[in-house]
Amino acid sequence: MAGVPLRTRLCEILGIEHPVIAFTHCREVAVAAIRAGGFAVLGEAMKTADEIQENVRWLRSQVGDKPFGIDLVLPSNAPQQGTPEELIAQIPEPHVRYKERIHAAYDVPLPHNPVALRQWGGLNKRLALAQIDCVLDERVPAIATGLGSPEFLFEAAHERGIQMIGLIGATRQARRVLEMGADMVVAQGYDAAGHTGAMGTFSIVPEVVDIAGDKPVIAAGGVTTGSHLAAALCLGASGVWTGTVWLAAEESDVDPLVKQRILQATGDDTTRTACISGKTMRVLKCPWTEEWGKEEAPAALASPFQMLLSSDYLQAANDSRRADLMTEAVGQGVAFVDGPKPVGEILHGMVDEAGAILGRFG
Repeated sequence: MAGVPLRTRLCEILGIEHPVIAFTHCREVAVAAIRAGGFAVLGEAMKTADEIQENVRWLRSQVGDKPFGIDLVLPSNAPQQGTPEELIAQIPEPHVRYKERIHAAYDVPLPHNPVALRQWGGLNKRLALAQIDCVLDERVPAIATGLGSPEFLFEAAHERGIQMIGLIGATRQARRVLEMGADMVVAQGYDAAGHTGAMGTFSIVPEVVDIAGDKPVIAAGGVTTGSHLAAALCLGASGVWTGTVWLAAEESDVDPLVKQRILQATGDDTTRTACISGKTMRVLKCPWTEEWGKEEAPAALASPFQMLLSSDYLQAANDSRRADLMTEAVGQGVAFVDGPKPVGEILHGMVDEAGAILGRFG
């Protein structure tokens, strides 16, 4: 049977052809997804305000007036200020010793390049506010926030005509962002890549749909195929939020060694842990995650201190080209990622497959 058109309320609100949001840290992937008829959200939490401004203006030069979003990480418990060095000095000695033990056991070298995680927006509120000011000044079409959703940001964004996308991992969080005026909600299940909660996608999506009213709910967590897209729509979602599926795409700037690991991985090769950032996130298993999962490991520190503790390991793994040490935020749907393929081919394949599946049921 012919496929059914996947035109949803999300498409109408965002002005897009397909109900697929591509989350990515690679601006080339974002452009390709937008040109293919989807919506892209560029993760900029690791960028300075100047870098964010440059990327926003570059995106506009590539896609014209087509909409896109910027994602920021704004944890409410971040310190007001403090340099990375000042914050590192506050890390407890037992945690430093455990880190050194891991480095010695796996012969982890020193980083060769500046440690990227030390300009993360979650390090302190001063950095986060500079990022916020930038995206507000640039009047980006949409802002997505996950770790922390300050109420003033919703108000300031709406004053500028910017749509707000709230990422949540629990129904109580969905209620909060809806009360603050979120224009749409991403209901993110346990199987998602990166920071995620403890509820499964099939459980959290319909719960949030029940309370969202006319606000679109976007399903996230393990979405890598057209069958996942079709299932999300059947759960009441208005579209899907995807991330893992783009990591091995032709346009992706993910390290080739990590891409190879992703293409060989299954869901069993991922783990949900707080040992990277201090908040639970799903990543590919690596020595760092395995060692912090042992009984003798100290409890993970709160954000941003655990992120600072792990940053040398992560940077050194990449700098030394040690695939055995590397990790990446990857969801449990990774087994269905194949490639390398162009972003447009992946997106259209997902939509066509979903349309065909739904078409079978008339």
